[in-house]
Amino acid sequence: MRPLIYLLLVLTLLVGFSGCASTKAPAPKAPEVSGDVDPYLWLEDIDGEEVLAWVNEKSNQDRARLEAVPEFEPLHAKLLEVYNSQDKLAFPNVLGEAVYNFWQDAEHERGIWRRTTMDDYLNEEPNWETVLDLDALAEAEDENWVWKGAGGLYPDYDRFLINLSRGGGDAVVIREFDAVKKEFVADGFNLAEAKSRVSWKDENTLWLGTDFGEGSLTTSGYPRLVKMWTRGTEMTDAKLVFEGEDTDMSVGAYTIHTTEGHHDIVYRTPEFFKGDYWLYQNDELIALDIPDDANPGGVFKKQFLLSLRSNWTVNGKTYPADALLSISLSDFMAGGRDFEVLFSPEDRIAQDGITTTLNHLLVTTMDNVKSRLYRFTFTDGVWSKEEVALPGLGTAGVFGTTDVNDYFFVNYTDFLTPTSLYLVRDGKTLEKAKSSPRWFDTTGIEVAQHEAVSKDGTKIPYFLVMPKGFKATGDNPTMLYGYGGFEISMKPRYSSTVGLSWMEKGGVYALANIRGGGEFGPKWHQAAMQENHQNNFDDFIAVAEDLIARKITSPKHLGIAGGSQGGLLVGGTFTQRPDLFEAVVCQVPLLDMKRYNKLLAGASWMAEYGNPDTEDWDNYMKYWSPYQNLKADVDYPNVFFFTSTRDDRVHPGHARKMVKKMEDMGKPVFYYENTEGGHGGAANLTQRAYMWAITYAYLWKMLR
Repeated sequence: MRPLIYLLLVLTLLVGFSGCASTKAPAPKAPEVSGDVDPYLWLEDIDGEEVLAWVNEKSNQDRARLEAVPEFEPLHAKLLEVYNSQDKLAFPNVLGEAVYNFWQDAEHERGIWRRTTMDDYLNEEPNWETVLDLDALAEAEDENWVWKGAGGLYPDYDRFLINLSRGGGDAVVIREFDAVKKEFVADGFNLAEAKSRVSWKDENTLWLGTDFGEGSLTTSGYPRLVKMWTRGTEMTDAKLVFEGEDTDMSVGAYTIHTTEGHHDIVYRTPEFFKGDYWLYQNDELIALDIPDDANPGGVFKKQFLLSLRSNWTVNGKTYPADALLSISLSDFMAGGRDFEVLFSPEDRIAQDGITTTLNHLLVTTMDNVKSRLYRFTFTDGVWSKEEVALPGLGTAGVFGTTDVNDYFFVNYTDFLTPTSLYLVRDGKTLEKAKSSPRWFDTTGIEVAQHEAVSKDGTKIPYFLVMPKGFKATGDNPTMLYGYGGFEISMKPRYSSTVGLSWMEKGGVYALANIRGGGEFGPKWHQAAMQENHQNNFDDFIAVAEDLIARKITSPKHLGIAGGSQGGLLVGGTFTQRPDLFEAVVCQVPLLDMKRYNKLLAGASWMAEYGNPDTEDWDNYMKYWSPYQNLKADVDYPNVFFFTSTRDDRVHPGHARKMVKKMEDMGKPVFYYENTEGGHGGAANLTQRAYMWAITYAYLWKMLR
C-alpha cells in the first residue's frame, strides 16, 4: 500500500546525508548562444522516413563496431543464458488465494502469465498453470504485444484488467479478462490504446481516465477527466466525477479496500509530489484537508495514514517532513488533527515504504541507505511497534501481502548476495523460501561505503564494490552509476548483469547516492530540484573526484552511466567536466532541456527541473542543459548514447539530436536506437541481453 504519489512516479518515469544545502548552487559559465533556431529539430519526427534512415544507418554502423569488441560475443551468450535460465527467481504476486507470476524465457519470448497456490509455490518446482500466453496472443492477433501488468478485482480476483503495449511504450490497450475461464471478456471493459488511468471500483464499475478526444488530456498527455464507467453502458456515457486543469499532470481515482469497508478516493496531481485528494461519498467530493505535498498512505484499522514531505504545523504542533502519521479517519473527517507519529526521520534515516497485512502495518526505512523493517499493530486503540530482523545490511522490500492473513514476503539483496525471498507467517520470523542462483563468483570482492564532499560542502555517500585482487593503483577500470531525481533511491542490490559483465572481470563498480534521490527523505530530493539542480551534477562530480583522489581509478579508466534522469545526469556531467571521464553511457536520456516540456510527457517534469519558457531558463536551466552546452572547441569522451524509437515517455529526439550535433562538431560518438522497448529500452529478454552486452563491450573498449 504505497502512497499514491509514489505510484504515479513509477508510472510516469521509467531499470548518505549529514546536511542538505538548500541554497542555490553556483552555476558554471553560461553557454554560447548563436540563435534560437535549432537545426536538428527534424530529428524529433519519431517515425519520419528521413529520420529513420539516419537512425538506422548510424545505429547499425555503431552496433557493428561494438559487436567487434572481443568482450561482446561471450558476454552476449552468457547474458542470454542467465536471462533465459529456468533457475532464475520467479517473483510471487499474491492475489486472493493464488500466486501469480509473469515469466519470460527462450521459449516464451513475450512471456506467459501463470499462477499456482501458495503451498505449491513454496515447493522447489511449482506446478504452474498458464493463464495467458502472450506469444500465442501476439501471433494470433499479429501484434507485437508487450506485457504491462494486470489489475485484479478485489477480493476474489476472478476478473482482471490486462494492460498490453504495442512495442513497449507507456500507452496501452486495456482488456477485461476472465481468470476462471482464462479468456478475454468480449463485451467487457475494453479500452483503445492510450495512457489511461483505470482501476476497479467494483465488479460492475470502473474508475476511468483515458483519451476521450479533444480536451480530455492534460498538456503532459495524461487524463484530465475522472469518470465512472458502468458495465453494459457505452464508455462515452460514463459519468463525469471530476475535471482537472489542462496544465495538471494528471487526475484519477481509486478504491481503498479494507476488511472494515471501502473508501473511494479522487485525486488531482498538478505536478510531481503535489496533489489534492477527496473522499467520494454519496456522489459528493469531500476534500481531505492535508498539505498539498503530503502522501495519503491509505486506511488501516480505520486509521488514516499520512506521510509528510515538508514540515506541517497544525493545531499548534509541528510534524516533521518524512514523518508517518496516524489518526482515526472519522476523527480526521470531523476536524480532528491530533496525530500519532509512527515514524519520525533522523539525520540519515528516512521512510522507504508502507504496506499492510490483515493485522499489521509494515514500514521499511533506510538507515544510511540500508534497509530496516518494522511491524506495527493497532490493538484497542493503541499502536505497538517491533523491529523485524533482516538477514543483512542490504536492501529489503515487502510484498505479497493480503488482508486475508498476516503472511508476507521479504525480498532481500545486497551487492554480493543473490536476491532471496523470505516468507513471514507470524509477522516477525523470516523463513527463507527461495533464492536466485549465484550468477557470478564473489570470491575476494569487497564492498565499502565512502563519502565525497560536494562543492557546497555537503557529504555525499557512495558504495564501492572492488574486485578480487584490487589495489589502489589508479588504473582500475571503474564504472560510476547514478540517478539523483524524483526521490528515487539508489540502493545496494545483486545484479547478475553487473556482476558477470563487470565485477567478475576485474571492474570496479561505484553507486552514488547524490541529492535528487530519496535516500535521506524529501529534503535530499528537494535539494536538487529546479534552481538547485546544479547540486545534482556537483555531487556526481565530487564522487568521481573522490574515486580519483583515493587512487581507485583515474580519468583514463573512469566511466559514468545513467538512464532517463540518469541520462540527463551523465549528459550534464560530461559536458561540464569532460576531463574526468573516458567513457559515458547515456541511456534513454533527457538532454535538450530547452524543449523537453514540449516533447511527450516532458511537461509533467517541470516541477523537478523548471519551466524553460519562463525566467527559469535564463536563471539556471541554460547553465546545465547538456544539449545547449556542447562546444565545438572542447574535447569530449566518446559517449555511447542509447534510446528507443518506441519510448513514449522520454522522446528519442533528445539522444538523436545530441548525437547529430556532436557528430557535426567532429566529436566521436556511439549510438544505438532500438526500434521497440519503450522507456525500458528492451521489449524482451533477447533485446535486454543484447543491450547490456554492447553496453559493457563499450565500457571495456574504452576503459581497460
